[in-house]
Amino acid sequence: MKKLIALFAVSTVASTSAIAGVALSGSASVSYDDNGSSASATTYDADLSVVGTNGATSLTASFDIDGASISTSAVDLATKIGPVTIAADMFDEVSIVTSAAQTSTGESKVETTDSSVTVSLDAPIGDATIALDDSGDITVSGTWSGVTVSQTMGDTDSTTGSASIAGMDVSITNEAGATTWSVGTTVSGIALTLNSDNDMTATFGLAGNTMVVSHVGAVAAAAATAKKWEVAAVDAYSTVAITRDLTSGASLSATYKSSDDSLTLKAAVTF
Repeated sequence: MKKLIALFAVSTVASTSAIAGVALSGSASVSYDDNGSSASATTYDADLSVVGTNGATSLTASFDIDGASISTSAVDLATKIGPVTIAADMFDEVSIVTSAAQTSTGESKVETTDSSVTVSLDAPIGDATIALDDSGDITVSGTWSGVTVSQTMGDTDSTTGSASIAGMDVSITNEAGATTWSVGTTVSGIALTLNSDNDMTATFGLAGNTMVVSHVGAVAAAAATAKKWEVAAVDAYSTVAITRDLTSGASLSATYKSSDDSLTLKAAVTF
């Protein structure tokens, strides 16, 4: 009997040790949208994330669990060998969108490979990090005098620079000759953001609630290409969202959208 108890104790310790390296998290929500003058709709969403860790190696897997069956949304493996970091995106999502399903927002007409392996080296070259992925792209990144710079060389060259200047977080990206930028700052407790697409947000507290006022810039029409469907023109619009955290652990939000004069109520929980 003592041997049986001892064996059970050992088994329990082994199981606890195995579970200790696994972390579960997730979120769930239900939303009711009156859709303005159109028919109202209720939508559901539930997601689960599993992270397994053993030393310097981790596996992160994400799943959508609100449908008729569980579907994978992401699987990422990361490990470190001395100064070398290896990251593998193991999930190849379906990229192609059929003609019947496209929504005139520039979806892909072709199937692409989204899985990849990236090898990064923390090289002693002026605090720079050099990364090489399996497509042959080379990325050099680092921070000098408070300015973070990343340069990617490959199929499409891109350069990104970011810094905090006079209380503002500034980021500028140039990719294939096109430049985009974003600025974020806080004024009198109000967090403000602005980007090159004329999108703006203001986030602040209001009587125990969080209010986010957003302006989304207009989208210009773009013709279809060999790889992408067309993009329909969309007028600029604004949203106002108020969220309150409840003592039950859930949150309740109400969002007004000016483009269709709609109101969406959403109850959500994260764990």
